[in-house]
Amino acid sequence: MGKGGQSVQSSSRNDIKTTKDGHWVSPYNPLDPKAPALPSKGEIKAVIPKECFERSYFHSMYFVARDTALAAGCVYIAHQTLSTDVPADLASVDALKWFLGWNTYAFWMGCILTGHWVLAHECGHGAFSPSQTFNDFWGFIMHQALLVPYFAWQYSHAKHHRRTNNTMDGESHVPNSKDEMGLKNGVERHGGYAAIHEAIGDGPFAMLQIFAHLVIGWPLYLMGLASTGRLGNDGKPLDGAVIDHYRPWSKMFPSKLRFKIALSTIGVIASWVGLYFAAQEYGALPVTLWYMGPLMWNQAWLVLYTWLQHNDPSVPQYGPDEWTWVKGALSTIDRPYGIFDFFHHKIGSTHVAHHLFHEMPFYKADVATAAIKAYLEPKGLYNYDPTPWYMAMWRVAKTCHYIDDLEGIQYYKSLEDIPLSKDLKKD
Repeated sequence: MGKGGQSVQSSSRNDIKTTKDGHWVSPYNPLDPKAPALPSKGEIKAVIPKECFERSYFHSMYFVARDTALAAGCVYIAHQTLSTDVPADLASVDALKWFLGWNTYAFWMGCILTGHWVLAHECGHGAFSPSQTFNDFWGFIMHQALLVPYFAWQYSHAKHHRRTNNTMDGESHVPNSKDEMGLKNGVERHGGYAAIHEAIGDGPFAMLQIFAHLVIGWPLYLMGLASTGRLGNDGKPLDGAVIDHYRPWSKMFPSKLRFKIALSTIGVIASWVGLYFAAQEYGALPVTLWYMGPLMWNQAWLVLYTWLQHNDPSVPQYGPDEWTWVKGALSTIDRPYGIFDFFHHKIGSTHVAHHLFHEMPFYKADVATAAIKAYLEPKGLYNYDPTPWYMAMWRVAKTCHYIDDLEGIQYYKSLEDIPLSKDLKKD
């Protein structure tokens, strides 16, 4: 039996492990007595060509210019073909064209802007150029334009890298415990998500998970209402305190960062004020069509990446007693994203390399990934799930709901495997 009680077999496709249902399984199981010893960060870095760590002002700014040109082109096409005026007859073919046209624009513009978001993310990591001042200048502009508090998220995302898959001190997509999901004694549903799951069923609950992550997940996370860690910056339990990205005195941040956090918050407020005056000048609907629609797709993409690159029923989560930096980093998963790799700078298909060496520029990640794969894959330590991202998203939404405990080595479990209350009463 494999992880989660599923039988595991190796397929003929490059010896990829799968369940009997054909689902990908991570080759590394730390609970296996024969699990390989993990290499050090230095040993992994030694196999990567040194030029992969060379950062270029010109190369990075080229991609800023490229993505901005793509965005301008998308706006131009929409401006030439679409009107912000709602068709008089909402049941007409023209209304359908209007609806489909603006949704098409929102999707592709959001996709393009995710490229800018990734570049600003590179700035936060110091991978954009050799100068952190230069990085912060461009990162602040690109992230604030997308309503991201640059310096606040720079800090919380750095913590995500420092504590990947740590059940207590991790950051973003930190797993819920069975108690937090509303389970008593591991099998009794007494409220919370467990009760919601029972009320609406497996498929609708998975759809609710996708909605919660991709539609409202990002703003809830920034407000400290979802997906944050369990410890403050002082290492102490939060005990119900909210750790948001906006208050300079939030327990998420050390006091030395208060000026930068305030600057980020002021930037976000300024962006919202600009949107307010734009709505006053041009109307709320045009601002929604031109900006808010693409922004929602942009936010959906960024949450999708962080959700899928670290979560799978076969990938371990570690309590503080078991966690190490290498264990966390090697719990990252590379996935194929097809055409979206072009727009998003391969952030999802080279994510293992990125988590091992966040200071490496994304345009060298392909070469680094090939070297890392050649080194780790024979050891059974490289996670690559060939499942199409939309199918992987559905699977994660159906299977990655909670962990049993916050200590030790944990694996995600699914509410679909918990008996319904009515069935327990029969017993």
